[in-house]
Amino acid sequence: MTRLVNDEIDILAELVPAPGPQAIELGCGAARMARQMLQRWPGLRYVGLEVDAIQHARNLQDPPAGMRFVAAGAQDIPCEDAQFDLALMLKSLHHVPLDAMDRALAEVARVLRPGGYLYVSEPVFAGPLNEITRLYNDEGAVRAAAQAAVDRALAADAGPWREVAQRRFDMPVEFSDFADFERRMMRPTFADHRIDDALQARVAAAFAPHCTPQGARFVRPMHVRLLQRGG
Repeated sequence: MTRLVNDEIDILAELVPAPGPQAIELGCGAARMARQMLQRWPGLRYVGLEVDAIQHARNLQDPPAGMRFVAAGAQDIPCEDAQFDLALMLKSLHHVPLDAMDRALAEVARVLRPGGYLYVSEPVFAGPLNEITRLYNDEGAVRAAAQAAVDRALAADAGPWREVAQRRFDMPVEFSDFADFERRMMRPTFADHRIDDALQARVAAAFAPHCTPQGARFVRPMHVRLLQRGG
């Protein structure tokens, strides 16, 4: 039975018990886990990169001490070489353009110090929640491409990476109702899924069997790969 994990920071802490002191996240979104990291590991210094202008503007509003946000993508990191001890890609590698994934992983290697870690967490293309979301946003190809990019980076002759761990687990995902699902999953600020009335009705019909008076509960299967940069 796959392990159920309520908070992914626990997986990170198992794999990298003392991260930092310098961390960078590529595609940070709202940087929810980073905020937890700063509480768990005082003294950590964090840089979050985000390409979504709306989310980036939100991130710039009163960030906590130790956090800095930059509008940039993983394939062109505006940082000097060997600055960071830990890099995070939390459900973000599959959002990098297909033709830029290899460059993004090379950029991460460039800004990590020797011995630094890259924590790549990707959703698995499976499960009931996935069957609903694929009706309007089929990520099968891009999620496979993300894993293939990691495989290529590891297989490269004289490449900088070695894989030190993998973890597979499930994370609970809850929605109070379909309106909550639609707001969070169908209409994110970083993408336009072109939802018309017919598609919305189709997704609502697929969601309905999972809804109870207490809301809808799913699990999202996840796959973490921890890479370490060589010297």
